[in-house]
Amino acid sequence: MHRTPQQAARSHDYLRRLAHSGVGKGFKSVATAELELEPGHVVADLGCGPGTDLVTYAEAVGPTGTVIGIDHDDDLVRHARAHTAHLSNVTVETADIHDLPVESGSVDRVHIDRVLQHVSSPATVIGEAARTLRTGGKIVCVEPDWATVVIDHPDTAAAAAYTRFNVERTVPHATVGRALPRLLCDAGLTLDAITPATAVFTDATEADEVLTIRSVTERAVAAGYLTSEQGRSWLQHLAAKPFFAAITLFVVTGHRTPPKQLA
Repeated sequence: MHRTPQQAARSHDYLRRLAHSGVGKGFKSVATAELELEPGHVVADLGCGPGTDLVTYAEAVGPTGTVIGIDHDDDLVRHARAHTAHLSNVTVETADIHDLPVESGSVDRVHIDRVLQHVSSPATVIGEAARTLRTGGKIVCVEPDWATVVIDHPDTAAAAAYTRFNVERTVPHATVGRALPRLLCDAGLTLDAITPATAVFTDATEADEVLTIRSVTERAVAAGYLTSEQGRSWLQHLAAKPFFAAITLFVVTGHRTPPKQLA
């Protein structure tokens, strides 16, 4: 995937900023706890981005473990490699997570964080992740449901149009969070836990950094979901009045059971 250096820097900075925000730390702590990492584990982070989670995993699995970061974006892979260069138990590869360069049954833990909303086929990615897991191995997926975005505004029609644009036009799979239990079961995995993590914002600037509200509003106007007047009024109100917004992510955990024996 080719991007300009400016686009690559923005993506890297955004992912780093989100990971270190209160919102990011909240759902990432839940996901890390669900992984139940132990020394010696082999962990695959699919769509690892700039490697924000790789150091934590490397420390948890120790020198006898292995952490594999995989991303399709060359620029993010370079950042991840630089971020983990001091860790001998981490490798980062450029690859398509729809077709993982990982041996079947060789991984103890798989982590996927806000990636399935963007891929061509979430079911294919989950199927590949399931293939790589050892018996008893766990997968932890974190995905938002963009239909759960709520922003306080007196113009409820504009608020509804804004959310509808988020669902219909921003990412290929905007409601994949709610589909995770089904996707894991369809891949032959056993469902263990579903944990909702609702991010709440009372600061408009922080919310814009995470939800990119201004950019989404401008795109919603351009696409005809909001009129120019609605878009202008919407942004003015959010900047001037007490602010509230929220979105729910789902942390879903499953594991690979032994194959059924024929009678």
